[in-house]
Amino acid sequence: MASTTYNLPILSNEGGLSAYLAQIKKFPMLDAEEEYMLAKNWQTTGNVKSAEKLVTSHLRLVAKIAMGYKGYGLPLNEMISEGNVGLMQAVKKFEPEKGFRLATYAMWWIKASIQEYILRSWSLVKMGTTTAQKKLFFNLKKIKNQISPTTEGDLKDKDVKHIANRLDVSEEEVISMNRRLSGKEQSLNSPIGEDGDEWQDWVVDKEMDQEVRFAQNQEMEQRKDLLKDSIKILNEREKEILYSRRLTDEPKTLEDLSKKFKISRERIRQIENKAFEKLQKHMLNSARSKNLLPAN
Repeated sequence: MASTTYNLPILSNEGGLSAYLAQIKKFPMLDAEEEYMLAKNWQTTGNVKSAEKLVTSHLRLVAKIAMGYKGYGLPLNEMISEGNVGLMQAVKKFEPEKGFRLATYAMWWIKASIQEYILRSWSLVKMGTTTAQKKLFFNLKKIKNQISPTTEGDLKDKDVKHIANRLDVSEEEVISMNRRLSGKEQSLNSPIGEDGDEWQDWVVDKEMDQEVRFAQNQEMEQRKDLLKDSIKILNEREKEILYSRRLTDEPKTLEDLSKKFKISRERIRQIENKAFEKLQKHMLNSARSKNLLPAN
């Protein structure tokens, strides 16, 4: 379908967040039948009014998801705007006959748009950094809450080691990331504006746990397919080294692979890094060509 323009509430950069939140609360949330009919109408006839209603009914979902990234120190209104772009892309590609709700499908697009905005904007993590560093950036808070939910400030040495091993980064990176991200969180119970409403009050999300699991499973399958397709660009030696070093539960050491291939450990490291860069680039390009990621 061609580019679509929606009549959406305006999110101002100058203190307009409370007004925007008040506006989007006025859009009713759709029941499953109404959502399906609107989606089918948009899909078959291109009725922009149907698409617009799908978008506006999910603006609160975008705001909730964006709020979860507030700890990264970027303007919330910008993250909401980016999330809205992801939502509109999701609505454009949503296939209601598959049987799940739009929120399930849209969450991945919304998160992808917001995360790409953060990665473009934050000086700490650039697009050239490793997948492990990006994983640390977006998962440190969650893992901290799992292993030591009451900890504030610097992590204990044993927790630093646990996180570093789990996410395949150095202990120094864990410490640095934790210090940069600490102290910036805002509770989901923080009041909105003067009426005292809380974030959790105006986001109705009774089935979200189930839908989150569905979306995560869907995303994992997409990544597996991308990996399976992209790995074909590597030669046999690159494949074996990359699998042995990064794609197995028990990675082999540089020394082990050095003996097997009869080359130096440094050469093994170079081949591993080159293969990973080739794979990462191909997977990113494939994801964009298949509309699995938002375009820049």
